[in-house]
Amino acid sequence: MKFAQEFRKALQKEGFPEKWVNSAVPYGQLKKCLKKVTNELRELGLDKDTLAQLATSQKDPSAVAFHYHLDGKLTHSNHFRPRLTFFIHLQDGVAVDAKLTPSTRDFLKKVVSKTGETSVSLAHESSSAFPDTWIKSTDSPLNAEQVLLSKEEPLSVKQIEVPLVFDGEFFEILQTDVSNLDVLQQEEQDKLGKEIALLGHDINKATKPSKGRRARGDLETWRNIFELYLDARIFFSTREYDHGARTSTQAIEQLRWFQDQVLSRKLIHGLKLENSRQAYTRFLNMNALLLQILKFQEINSLAVTKILKKFDKRTALGVSRAFPVTVQSNRLLAGSVAKDICAQMSNDLISVVPQLDDYLCPICFVVAYWPVRLDCQHIFCSRCLVKMSRKGERFCPLCRADVIMRAGLEHFDSERAAFLREYFPKEVKEKIKANERERNKEIFGPDYSDSPCSMM
Repeated sequence: MKFAQEFRKALQKEGFPEKWVNSAVPYGQLKKCLKKVTNELRELGLDKDTLAQLATSQKDPSAVAFHYHLDGKLTHSNHFRPRLTFFIHLQDGVAVDAKLTPSTRDFLKKVVSKTGETSVSLAHESSSAFPDTWIKSTDSPLNAEQVLLSKEEPLSVKQIEVPLVFDGEFFEILQTDVSNLDVLQQEEQDKLGKEIALLGHDINKATKPSKGRRARGDLETWRNIFELYLDARIFFSTREYDHGARTSTQAIEQLRWFQDQVLSRKLIHGLKLENSRQAYTRFLNMNALLLQILKFQEINSLAVTKILKKFDKRTALGVSRAFPVTVQSNRLLAGSVAKDICAQMSNDLISVVPQLDDYLCPICFVVAYWPVRLDCQHIFCSRCLVKMSRKGERFCPLCRADVIMRAGLEHFDSERAAFLREYFPKEVKEKIKANERERNKEIFGPDYSDSPCSMM
């Protein structure tokens, strides 16, 4: 099936909003315009075979050099206007490249005769006599010294710009569409970003531990939900072996895994408050919308890639790699939507439900209670620091600063301690009991047990 048909069907079956579909890449229109481009080049004797042959002989000092500039002069719409520039080697006013077809030779002869530019003699001139525009704009396809030595008779170079029309129309359409899609994607990301921030605020408000037992229960459930969500890495992975943004196909699989895990663990039943249950539905809808944005970005980006490859195939002008760089698309062709949204989810949503991993002591890997903030600002539980100081260890295990022996009561972080008691009450109780058990063993010996006495 041709891509144009696949493209239309994908836009229809994915259920994209009408505004999105109307803004999609006009692939069919671009194909029709490309046909005009190829016809125009053919009429000028510059068909794809001729241009491809000239491109392969660019290193030949006696060959006709050409360069297709995408970053030419800007038009009234601030879009670039491509230019096709030839550097023709003449001898007695005739193009010397034997590879030129008769029609191409006639065309170039007419253009040279009409232009008022002065040709440059290369037989008796130094390399400094080369026009700067030739040396820069062709990426040095010709070596001046090679040209000087290749011919004993006078050889001149004429720089001309081929007056094409329909390639400008083609890239005007493509640039306009890419710009519009960038604006559309930015609008959708902004809407989604506001929804993320609002949802984070609502979840934080509903799960304040001070609001009672049901709120504390929902807080623990949300913690488990977000822990699963982070493990799923639905849209973006930070792991070394699969680092980077997911494709829409991969994202669908990971999203399904996340939902299956939530259902199998019956976490939804753990949400007792109506606000929490509504928030979970909104959270799933947000992920579905992000997935839809990702799909729309992928299919349009693929359409741009396909039409540029078709342009190169039919014209041999080689623009498929240059266009994404020249057009400077910050959204559609940059492919950063998943990374940007995931970063905002982490900052504005997931972070409102504190995760235990963020509050562990780096030494014992248990909640850092009682928390002591050293002069280097690293935080450890007081028990671990006491044991380190008894061993005469002076340096922070994380940054190696000489701070442990200077730690005292003034380094106790009371605000963090209150926060841990509020958001991790069960873990704090377990840590207090463990500290007491360890201290009693130091006092009463290793056989000490805190189990209740039993009478025989």
